[in-house]
Amino acid sequence: MAEPALAAPKVAVKPSPAPSAATSTEASTAATPATAPVEKAPDDTSKLRTFLGILRKFMGVADIAAVRFSLPAQLLEPTPNLEYWNYLDRPETFISIGDSEEALGRMLGTLRFWFTKDLKYVKGKPCKPYNSTLGEFFRCNWEVEDTAPPIKHAPDGKSTSSAASTASTKSTKNVRISYLTEQTSHHPPVSAFFVDCPEKGIIARGFDQLSAKFTGTSIRVTPGAHNLGIFIELQNWGGEQYQLTHPAAHLGGLLRGSLSVSVADTCYVTCAKTRIKVILEYLEEGWLGRTQNKVQGVIFTYDPENDTKAKIKDVPDKDVLGRIEGNWQDKVYYTLGSQAFAKNTEKLLLIDLNPLFPVAKLVPPIEDQLSNESRKFWAGVTDAILNKQFGLATQLKQELEERQREKAADRKARNSEWQPRFFTGATTPIGKPDLTKDGEDVLKGLHTNNFNLEPNKELGA
Repeated sequence: MAEPALAAPKVAVKPSPAPSAATSTEASTAATPATAPVEKAPDDTSKLRTFLGILRKFMGVADIAAVRFSLPAQLLEPTPNLEYWNYLDRPETFISIGDSEEALGRMLGTLRFWFTKDLKYVKGKPCKPYNSTLGEFFRCNWEVEDTAPPIKHAPDGKSTSSAASTASTKSTKNVRISYLTEQTSHHPPVSAFFVDCPEKGIIARGFDQLSAKFTGTSIRVTPGAHNLGIFIELQNWGGEQYQLTHPAAHLGGLLRGSLSVSVADTCYVTCAKTRIKVILEYLEEGWLGRTQNKVQGVIFTYDPENDTKAKIKDVPDKDVLGRIEGNWQDKVYYTLGSQAFAKNTEKLLLIDLNPLFPVAKLVPPIEDQLSNESRKFWAGVTDAILNKQFGLATQLKQELEERQREKAADRKARNSEWQPRFFTGATTPIGKPDLTKDGEDVLKGLHTNNFNLEPNKELGA
């Protein structure tokens, strides 16, 4: 937002497993009237011009993400926001975070995951999915081989160790990762998510909320007040927890007609239990204003009770365990020890993004989805967009949005407050959502391909 041979070979691209009869990797669609006119699809340049014209109405607005303005269907990608917005583009890097028996190795594993979490922006163009509606939810699995290689974490050549200490002895059976997300609030727009991998003893959770401001030439996107980052917990290491905060990003190219994502900010990865912290600084502009997509960082020991280090230059050499440098859209390297990155003769490849592409999701079949489950909820709009029936798609989209407004007005008249179904609250002050009993049951069902769910007692849209 996103490896020299012995030290850490490249993470290989593994083909996604074939979907079983109970799951699907394809978008689910519903039939739309055949009489609806087929229209010429706008090209990307005309899409952006129209989008730019709409954005100009919001010059000076503090947070356009909170306005929730409605776009015509021809400007949208036929993808639900809850499905699009996840951090598991390469699940094998996520499940390997806890493999090391050493704290530094686990932090390096966390960083390897970090640089794959927004692979969709490295490999594809930014897009505008559907706005999520209140109570809408999405669930899926990923199944991947546990093939992420060990990471060297000591100058003596020692690598990470686990039940299987080398890439060659690791099990090649598929590991399942399950994912649940729900739109818990509409004003402000907030969704909660939970990732669960019982086999590897690792979970992740957090709230997704964005704040956006149009500058006239680009859109600056920052985490919203309830988005405190990704919280990863290693259950096999006594609940060791990592907090990964998000940097600000810019969506540019509006005037050129070609969208691109750039990052020029500082973010942090912390683990209070191991007392290890990482500062990552993203540097966007180089000489003569050339985009460089550079990232540099420092891994160091810190005092969680007195955390005063916010910049790389603030960290004394005596506390440094390693350094990070590279291109977050290409290759990222690390060095061990306190020596300056440029002077260290052993630069180890943490991740090479070039051969990697997002892994396909395994989604419950449409007949097992509830009416407020993302793909089924938006199926009519999706089908109309794919059939280039943009007028019909806009009409169906507006009907869903109006239904949401009507239900909100009804709750207000009844003095009733919306309650999420799968998470215990719309937000929490600490940024970590908890599951309800229904939420726990959804994840247990995903683990076993049991997708049966009782319909919601109340719908938000």
